[in-house]
Amino acid sequence: QVQLVESGGGLVQPGGSLRLSCAASGLTLDPYGVGWFRQAPGKQREGVSYIGSSTNTFYADSVKGRFTISRDFAEHTVRLQMNSLKPEDTGVYYCAAVFLPRRGQTEKEAMVPEEEYDYWGKGTQVSVSK
Repeated sequence: QVQLVESGGGLVQPGGSLRLSCAASGLTLDPYGVGWFRQAPGKQREGVSYIGSSTNTFYADSVKGRFTISRDFAEHTVRLQMNSLKPEDTGVYYCAAVFLPRRGQTEKEAMVPEEEYDYWGKGTQVSVSK
């Protein structure tokens, strides 16, 4: 059984940092594109960042320059480093994985659409508040 598990969420003050991790059981994430999504209370889920190959990454405009997505091949995880956090970054953060040998790579700096992911985690809460 495949499971994605997010970790690293928490409560942080504005301007602070958190590092989220997405790990998988039942598969290795290396051939998967991995996206990070978030859902704030009362809002639709939105794509935040994505990594296909190590050189193909995407960031939503709202997080560009503050968030960095990367792969840790040694630990088969995908991390999202979040710096200069703002209250509007608050929400539940989900990671999702899509099998790229089947789906194919996205164009440069593009994110695989939400409906195409094969697996989803249950989310981790990020709260940014004084």
